[in-house]
Amino acid sequence: MFLLNTHPDHRKPLLPADAEGLGATGAAQVERQISRRENYAVTPLQGLPALAKELGVAAIHLKDEGHRLGLGSFKALGGSYVVVKLVLEEAVRRLGRPVDIAELQSPEVRAVAASMTFSCATDGNHGRSVAQGAQLVGAQAAIFVHSGVSEERIAAIARFGATMIRAEGTYDDSVAEAARVSDEKGWIVVSDTSWPGYERIPGLVMQGYTALVAEALRQMPQPPTHVFVQVGVGGIAAAVAAHFALVLGDERPVFVAVDPSRAACMFESARAGEPVKATVGEPTVMAMLDCYEPSLVAWRILSRVADAFMTVEDEDAVAVMNRLARPAGGDPVIVAGESGGVGLAGLIAAAADPAIRAQLKLDATSRVFVVNTEGATDPDRYAELVHGKAA
Repeated sequence: MFLLNTHPDHRKPLLPADAEGLGATGAAQVERQISRRENYAVTPLQGLPALAKELGVAAIHLKDEGHRLGLGSFKALGGSYVVVKLVLEEAVRRLGRPVDIAELQSPEVRAVAASMTFSCATDGNHGRSVAQGAQLVGAQAAIFVHSGVSEERIAAIARFGATMIRAEGTYDDSVAEAARVSDEKGWIVVSDTSWPGYERIPGLVMQGYTALVAEALRQMPQPPTHVFVQVGVGGIAAAVAAHFALVLGDERPVFVAVDPSRAACMFESARAGEPVKATVGEPTVMAMLDCYEPSLVAWRILSRVADAFMTVEDEDAVAVMNRLARPAGGDPVIVAGESGGVGLAGLIAAAADPAIRAQLKLDATSRVFVVNTEGATDPDRYAELVHGKAA
């Protein structure tokens, strides 16, 4: 399914509160923090010339977040960034003086962190980031997982010393449970989705994601004309779209938000003209995008700076995983998890439809940017979907 953004707010400026951290200054703050990490490296930007020729566009550039900070996902930029930022803010409050990132491992700051517990709900990748950030600063982490999260992903979070808590139901149910328990216990919720009265921290999580766009703009020979990014609750799509809009202004690319058809909360919100909950049915294979309620902040941003919304099927996501694993025409091999190549799947579907191509002005001069949001974060599932066997 495909629809152009017809919301009355389309192409209106972002609200000041949303724009504050998502432009060049916000991205620079993130890069200053993460560049101090022991395993920091700029993730690669891969060109896919053979696929671009096949799809009838000038270029495709893929930002490969499967290499990010040892976690294999763009989520490494969000949760851990916020944990560190909140610890430093609390240290300023308690110590009564400015505290720089260079003091993060000092006894005074670590004593502050040790008294703090950070929590979140997760499909897998965000929880790893929050847990890693807590371990980095010496804080505690409590991570809530729903019944659909694999044991492999749970183990990958637990290895950072996090307390794992099972919640019944869907991802959205685990978000509610994490908020309830954390309120009772005085834990700090670091969520990548927002709800009424809870917006600052999800906004900071999105600020973390802008670092990948800032890197990509330095890596690309020219800015893109089109961008396709997967949604989930909307944080990554909103962060990428907002950064391009704020940095490039009137020259910003056409932005397409891509949902799984089985968990199309942002698409359905765009169709309704307001945030709505998608129908809960059979889980999508795109496990990191199996979300049914959009982040309110993400919706507010995308209603302004997304130009179109579309959905892709489970088989489209699996086909992209396999195409990237076994590329044609000399394109590089890229390991993409079940949710990693969904933006690219959207591009492939759009390029195959003459009507959509025309609506997006997608043609032989188009330069397309996509993000591989995760590598094989569940190796067994990756082996099953790409190689037809267990790892």
